[in-house]
Amino acid sequence: MVLVLKFFQHMKKLWQRILFWVKRIVLFFFLSTLVMVIVYSFLRVPVTPLMLIRWGEGVIDGKSVGIHKTWKPIGEISQNMVQAVVASEDNRFEEHFGFDLDAIERARKHNERSKRKHGASTITQQTVKNVFLWPGRTWVRKGLEAYFTILVEVFWSKERIMEVYLNVIEMGPGTYGAEAASQKYFGKRAKKLTRGEAALIAAALPDPRRRNPAKPSAYMQRRQGQILRNMNNIKKVKFDE
Repeated sequence: MVLVLKFFQHMKKLWQRILFWVKRIVLFFFLSTLVMVIVYSFLRVPVTPLMLIRWGEGVIDGKSVGIHKTWKPIGEISQNMVQAVVASEDNRFEEHFGFDLDAIERARKHNERSKRKHGASTITQQTVKNVFLWPGRTWVRKGLEAYFTILVEVFWSKERIMEVYLNVIEMGPGTYGAEAASQKYFGKRAKKLTRGEAALIAAALPDPRRRNPAKPSAYMQRRQGQILRNMNNIKKVKFDE
């Protein structure tokens, strides 16, 4: 009987110790991620996990293309580029709180009847995936994506979300952000991008390492036309001064 009591006392202390550390780990995670989100609400993002992963893959394969990026404030990126990514990726960018429930439902219905799957990630979610997370489709990563998406929508303005997105998103092999893409494909600053050029860059985003805006395939040209038409149909994106 004494041995049994000692065993349960030992187990109780063990569980108390485990709970003690679990609480502190959870608290540390929450505080550290909160600080990171707040810091990135005004500081430039120096590098993202995806950039490092792509660089590492290139080094291992002996085909390193480096990391090419030039941070530009949103005011130095063409409004055409802003309008193009909204028309292509997230029509309700200014209206939702990080999750477009209508788009999620449309994607669900489409995926039930088609082998070609459609996603419903918003620009906020794509920004979160690039800045804070790693590529993948596990439930853990999806849970973290939802968590960071809420934090970003709370602490960042829509203008800041768009600014970070257009500076970190992968736009070609080793090419990240609108400025680097504009210089690479069209030999000009991102501020000078035309509607057609911006639409071509947006058309490449689902598969930027295989699609070249400077040498568009027939599919990319069709997609460019769709994006241009949608740019005319959606309201102009305006940020608070």
